[in-house]
Amino acid sequence: MANEVAHQKIGNMKAHVQKVQAMGMKYILWYSMPFIGLHSKAWDTYKDKLLVYREHLQAGVLDPRYPEVREYLISTYETALNEWGVDGFKLDFIDEFDLNKANDKALEKDERRDFDSVQEAVECLLEGIFARLHARKADVMIEFRQKYIGPFMRRFGNIFRVADCPNDAVTNRVGTIDLRLFSGKTAVHSDMLMWSPEDTVENAALQLINVLFSVPQLSMRFEKLPPEHIEMTKFWLKFWRENRDVLLFGELRAEAPELLYPNVQARNSSKVVMAVFGSPYVKVVEPGNKKLFIMNGTLHQELVLDVDRELPNRVVEIYDCCGNLVSMAPLAVQKVPHRLKVKPSGLVILTCLK
Repeated sequence: MANEVAHQKIGNMKAHVQKVQAMGMKYILWYSMPFIGLHSKAWDTYKDKLLVYREHLQAGVLDPRYPEVREYLISTYETALNEWGVDGFKLDFIDEFDLNKANDKALEKDERRDFDSVQEAVECLLEGIFARLHARKADVMIEFRQKYIGPFMRRFGNIFRVADCPNDAVTNRVGTIDLRLFSGKTAVHSDMLMWSPEDTVENAALQLINVLFSVPQLSMRFEKLPPEHIEMTKFWLKFWRENRDVLLFGELRAEAPELLYPNVQARNSSKVVMAVFGSPYVKVVEPGNKKLFIMNGTLHQELVLDVDRELPNRVVEIYDCCGNLVSMAPLAVQKVPHRLKVKPSGLVILTCLK
């Protein structure tokens, strides 16, 4: 049986899914796609159709060159969609379908296979998964993780996610920006955000600021966070929700990939949102009368604002990382550097006065 629930953990899977959906959430199931366990009921059926056996996992990697293997995997997800009413799937470890890691038997000729190429078989498998699931549910969500995704994979999925990097804001930033730059309108998710509750609130805020040009995912026990961490998280998630029109769908510009994107910005017809990481220097080009947001993704106590044209009749608001207003004052921005006192992980807003 492809989908067998551990009933001691979940008594009624369909009811469980419906309960989550009743809360206003979607339900996505995670599948380690290539693996079949030594002690699973399907083992005897497919044990001679493996690329390799992983002793430390007590699991084999299925060989997608066999049509019955592909059908087994496709029907597994199709059954979950039909019987449990889930909203989507995270299909993981696709990179384990690799002939370079295969055992000797997988390299031998086998007339039962309909492909010689593992890569072509995987493409056929993904095409089958997408076609069958999409036919059942037009808005089905299919998520892939970063190591095995690229523009080609947009044919088969609609969510891309950064590879695991807990408590690593820089890797999360680089991963999300890399994905945004070549993924078109496909949704890009950060890796799950984690930080120490004992860390400073400014350091914790960097975890969020670094991924706000994507969909942030959090994996913290909020009941165990100090109050200031909760206020910080509320502030930056509120900022993301209010400005997702530009953060996710605006024109994205990211400088210096060789320096891990120290300056990132997104703009649309009414807003420019910028973030600086590492250096406190902020170069603003052609802001016009757009509302300008500058996120201090550093631990510096000030930002240096340099514009390519004068910006008269502005008001500048400066907030700390928890959303507390630190200062607000009129500012006539000239074509000279302006030093702005901004606390670490803080936010600057420049608005044109009418």
